[in-house]
Amino acid sequence: MIRMLRVALLSLLLVSSFAIAKETGKYVQEQSPKPEEGKALVIFLRTSFVGSAISASVYDAPDAETKFIGIIQNKQRVAYQAEPGQHRFMVIAENADFVDATLEAGKTYYVLVSPRMGAWKARFSLLPIHNDPAAEESLHSADFKEWMAKTQLVEATESNLAWYERTKANIEEKKADYLKKWNVMLPADKAELTLKAEDGV
Repeated sequence: MIRMLRVALLSLLLVSSFAIAKETGKYVQEQSPKPEEGKALVIFLRTSFVGSAISASVYDAPDAETKFIGIIQNKQRVAYQAEPGQHRFMVIAENADFVDATLEAGKTYYVLVSPRMGAWKARFSLLPIHNDPAAEESLHSADFKEWMAKTQLVEATESNLAWYERTKANIEEKKADYLKKWNVMLPADKAELTLKAEDGV
């Protein structure tokens, strides 16, 4: 009986960690990118020491095809040139989490990749950083200035892309599983996890 429990525990651990990236991005020379012509720029940043040994991967993840953006570790930022309009962004580690967004061309938006401890590895949440001084995560806060000062921009490498191709099926499975919870979230709760057009600068 004990042996069976150990096997089940090991299997659960392997499944839960399978889509967790052990990859790292590549630091880039240009640390202050701007939106490309006709695009909106989305910056994902991660600053908490919690779960610092675990990489998280971020995606543009509508109901249709998922697009890999990059892998982010502690004290890093990842930039994404996005088409204007509606988006759903996703982070994957032990769990999946989402942020909905409405983006305007020519603006830059910010999303905090926030770790929290899970059963085996760190879990991550995506938190929109609002252009509102009263918001909990605000572009006008001293915290935001500190987050930007202590993070560096990285970009995806060929190795990162190869990792995504190897784990794509597992990522899609995790996305579908966690979307069930996202889709039944109360509107008021989901509104707090939405990046509005006016949050861009």
